[in-house]
Amino acid sequence: MASRTAHPYVCARCASKLAYQNYAWPAIPLRKSYATKSESTDKPSAITNETQNAPSNTIHSEPTPEPGAMSRRLQEATDEVLLTGGKAGRRAIKDAGFSEELKEKLLAKVKDAQFRSQYAAAFSEVDMPSSAGEGTRITATSQPWAGQETTEDSVLRMLTDTHKPLDRELRGRPKIPDPRPVDMRMRQQSKLNPGHRVANARDKASMYTSLGLKESGGGSDERERAARREEFRERFQPGARTLPNTLAGLASLANQRIEDAIARGQFKNIPRGKDAAGPTTRINNPFIDTTEYIMNNMIKRQDIVPPWIEKQQELVKAAHTFRSRLRNDWKRHAARTIASSGGSLEAQIERAQQFARAEKLHNPRKGDVDQIGTPIDSTSDAVAVGNGQQTSMSAEESHNKERSTIETKAPLLEPFRDPSWLKTEQSYLELSIKNLNTLARSYNLMAPELAKKPYFKLERELSNCYAEVAPLVADAIRDRATRPQKPLVEAVGDRPSSILDRFGNHGTKAKIHDSRAPHYGFKEMWRDLFSRQER
Repeated sequence: MASRTAHPYVCARCASKLAYQNYAWPAIPLRKSYATKSESTDKPSAITNETQNAPSNTIHSEPTPEPGAMSRRLQEATDEVLLTGGKAGRRAIKDAGFSEELKEKLLAKVKDAQFRSQYAAAFSEVDMPSSAGEGTRITATSQPWAGQETTEDSVLRMLTDTHKPLDRELRGRPKIPDPRPVDMRMRQQSKLNPGHRVANARDKASMYTSLGLKESGGGSDERERAARREEFRERFQPGARTLPNTLAGLASLANQRIEDAIARGQFKNIPRGKDAAGPTTRINNPFIDTTEYIMNNMIKRQDIVPPWIEKQQELVKAAHTFRSRLRNDWKRHAARTIASSGGSLEAQIERAQQFARAEKLHNPRKGDVDQIGTPIDSTSDAVAVGNGQQTSMSAEESHNKERSTIETKAPLLEPFRDPSWLKTEQSYLELSIKNLNTLARSYNLMAPELAKKPYFKLERELSNCYAEVAPLVADAIRDRATRPQKPLVEAVGDRPSSILDRFGNHGTKAKIHDSRAPHYGFKEMWRDLFSRQER
């Protein structure tokens, strides 16, 4: 009969305590050095052979001990220095004497962290599950907040606050331009127009006219020309255009130029205050190129006139003088010719009005001919064409109505012309037109394309003159008939008497007698006075 052995009773608390005491805990190395290589790394082949030839019971060896808390903290500190320290952190790791394997491992971590931080949006989009919403995707791929606003966001916010975007209804649909192939073949340079070549040569040579190459009586002073020559000479010297590369150097250069300008007196007459420079829409709009506007404003403030503007003023003045004289001569001749045909004043005026109606019917007036020019741009040209078409249609309708009413009232005369007067003035008119065309040709060589003016033609000028003067002939005849007439020949000595002459001798002429008798004095006056009383 087998004997039964009684085991002592052990409670659950004691069993757990005993198990905790008997468990083999891994040893925690208190100090771990990375300065030297381990023997396992020095002989990898021997370890490999030993492990291959070892019996199967060695596979279940003890597990590798985990690093302690201090080791993990030191490793985290090293990684943090590598990631945030930059070159200083890498230099510290190199100077610490770590092994090459550990250095490569740490540097690989640094490169991986830099790559992930540079393309964080792409990594977050790749790691994002497909069930994520659009808002989550936008938040994950957007740039994280770094504590301050970037320059691009600041500029965009200021532009949006200053210039509010259009409403969605007013916006146009974006149109993507079609890609066009770029011709990369070598081409011959296009030949310039002779007029353009002359204008470019004149513009390039204008800056040298004041340097003494062409002597002129009204030029600048000799000292100014010498100073300008010295300035041009300094520009082409080596190192004349070098600028400092540092902020301090640029600041000192700016201060030096400001002090030179103050010494020259350029800051004396500068307007100051709120109203010094009025706000303009173009200069405050960041979407418009203000270079041309600022240059034109500078030219306007300094009273600088381009050469072609001066030529334009000369041409306009000459054309106005010629047209004014032509109209005055023709009006005077037409009034005299119509008045010399006889009849009463009313008959002469009626005849002049009939000639005016006939002129309006056969040669209608075409607006102000003094304004000669070309349209500024395509928009104004299109608007002008549209307005011109409407005006021509309305003018044609009114012209037809007026013509029908005039033909029903009375028979019309032919427009008034005088071939003899035209033959007499032919040489003067042709010479004047030739002079105006010469001025226009020289102006067109200097002016830009949009500001060029057409040439003058004698037939067109005479037609405009007839159309403008015809309504004024009747008034000229009336003024000529009602104004007081002046004597053609004045008598010798027949001058209008003055006020003293009228009060003294009642307008009679004094008679002077030439005599050799003694001078008439006070004694002779008393003698004549008493002799008259005695008589």
